[in-house]
Amino acid sequence: MNHTVANQSPLQRLAIVSIYALAVFLGAFLLFQVQPIMGKYILPWFGGSPGVWTTCMLVFQSLLCAGYAYAHFLTKYATRRGQVFFHATLLLASLFLLPINPSPEWKPSGNAAPIFWIITLLLVNVGLPYFLLSATGPLLQAWIARSGIISQPYRLYALSNVGSLLALVTYPFLIETWLSSGQQAITWSLLFSAFAIVCPLAGLLSLRHRITDNTAANNTPCKEASIIQPSVLHFCHWFLLAFLPSMMLLAVTNQVCLDIAVIPFLWIAPLCIYLLSFILCFESHRWYYRRPYIALSFLSFLGMLYAISEGPELNYLVQIGIYFGGLFLVCMVCHGELVHMKPEPKFLTSFYMTMSIGGAAGGLFVGVAAPFMFNEFLELQVGIILCGVTMVALYFMRHRGSLVELSPKRQFFYTFCTIVTLIALIANRNNNTPDSFSVRNFYGVLRVNSQFDKAAESSQKLLLHGRIVHGSQFEKPEIAQEPTTYYTQDAGVGLALSDHKPNTPRTIGVVGLGAGTLAVYGKPQDHWKFYEINPDVIRIAQEHFTYLSNCPAELEILPGDARLTLANEKEDQFDILVLDAFSGDAIPIHLLTTEAMDIYRSCLKKDGILVIHITNQYFDLAPVAHGLAEYSGFQARVIDNFENLRPFANRSVWALLSPSPSTLEAIHLIDPKQTVPVSKKSIWTDDRSNLFEALR
Repeated sequence: MNHTVANQSPLQRLAIVSIYALAVFLGAFLLFQVQPIMGKYILPWFGGSPGVWTTCMLVFQSLLCAGYAYAHFLTKYATRRGQVFFHATLLLASLFLLPINPSPEWKPSGNAAPIFWIITLLLVNVGLPYFLLSATGPLLQAWIARSGIISQPYRLYALSNVGSLLALVTYPFLIETWLSSGQQAITWSLLFSAFAIVCPLAGLLSLRHRITDNTAANNTPCKEASIIQPSVLHFCHWFLLAFLPSMMLLAVTNQVCLDIAVIPFLWIAPLCIYLLSFILCFESHRWYYRRPYIALSFLSFLGMLYAISEGPELNYLVQIGIYFGGLFLVCMVCHGELVHMKPEPKFLTSFYMTMSIGGAAGGLFVGVAAPFMFNEFLELQVGIILCGVTMVALYFMRHRGSLVELSPKRQFFYTFCTIVTLIALIANRNNNTPDSFSVRNFYGVLRVNSQFDKAAESSQKLLLHGRIVHGSQFEKPEIAQEPTTYYTQDAGVGLALSDHKPNTPRTIGVVGLGAGTLAVYGKPQDHWKFYEINPDVIRIAQEHFTYLSNCPAELEILPGDARLTLANEKEDQFDILVLDAFSGDAIPIHLLTTEAMDIYRSCLKKDGILVIHITNQYFDLAPVAHGLAEYSGFQARVIDNFENLRPFANRSVWALLSPSPSTLEAIHLIDPKQTVPVSKKSIWTDDRSNLFEALR
């Protein structure tokens, strides 16, 4: 039996609205909680690259777009009863896919294409539940608006963003700390099961109520005629203002992960900022004032460009403040303008669908188009240019004006400026010269630059991953085989390779090839195995440097993730195993966990040495190395060559771990001050790792 809204008691209306609010809040919470859960779950399987999170975001944004489109067409072409029962049927079907934790069979093989493998993995394991959660916000808002229970359904959108924000804030500080990855997946699955009950219940309640006669009178043809029909320009406006913050979100995330660390907190913080701007803008107009925000945005763009130029040399807290502050201002401007342009509730689902398409397009640009178009990380610069052009257009309009009111001449002018700038940046794709080379793939940007060293009186080639030097070689023949940067003879790795069994045949494993500098320590009787996940690193080491080709030892290069490959190696194989697999200056957390240590321990001989490169500007990883030693019953020594830098050397910190104390005692230090005392220990696992405790 249908009931009119007018006949409901305030308590009944409150109960109905509360169930709707619970469904919207829970759906949004689950929607954003699953993103870091799945991202962290599969991060160790794909080399700990920032590209893992970018690809995950691309999938989630595409599913969000599909969910909004589903909500739009379902409400447009199906009856209210048909909408509720069809959606409830899909929710019931999705329960058979739970729990969402992927099987270990999804771990990639050595030559698997990471992007398509991650996309397939996510679609199979969480695709349908995420798709249905994505449709929750617009679908429930449409149901409650058409039932007449509330008059302002857009308020539910602000509530959904509160749920999303709470999901992200609680993850690094509560969920990640208290629950293992498997427990997180199971807990999420249980909450989704509860949502699968609450959401159809809200829909059924809306079916039992119809709009009152007074409300119906307001929906006369005259009233309908007064509703402004969105034009094509309105849809383009919505698309652009959703595209820009989405692109900046992923571009900023890429930048901070490249220069600092690939950790959930640095994924989640930008998303929190993104959602906070939605909450503020959709809650009330009083939070957004056009010209002050645009003026501050231009100041933030200058700060971003400065931070980009300085790179890791800039304090990490300053970097985070500049990038995240700029992202917040961009999101406030774009989302504030979106709210200003939002249509009548009749067009609510088409508005949300267009927004989601714009957001997905921003993700596609950063995740797919930018790596193809650019040899460098230029998407942040592109985003700054696009935002700048858009904000200039907005700044000189009257207070309540919008982009759709621009004259055709001005529209042409701003479009022309944007296209010319983008073409100039795209030309960077083919800017390699004989003295420089750059290439970009899923794992980041690699560059080979040449520079002249006055002290050595020789040119040298530098291999950079992002902003960090990963090896160099002099071109002068007399010193071409001299180890440089972090690999000189006074460094921990140089001491280990020089002093451990120097006169006997050795089997040596190296995780992370770089320029191949460590090959200078190879001897004719040695057998060396290099493990490298990035195929372009292998190509560059072989084509641009001669360390490998001049090495007298037997060399073997194994592509793919080292941890997965080492798990299949025979036991008691290596005399020395070197871990040197940094991505930019980011921490390869998945290589520093107890599960990884179990693999290393099985591969090492009883008198072998595990050598870990722990040089980092932002994090002190010595306690982590000592934690691994304590877990495995090894002895540990941390060596810092700061006091006795040799020519051509960079300061480096290496941890040497061995099950044999006498093995470490045989390593002859140039100066006792090289040994770094460690007062605490940290033990990380695949399920639990806290990078905050390692901050300097």
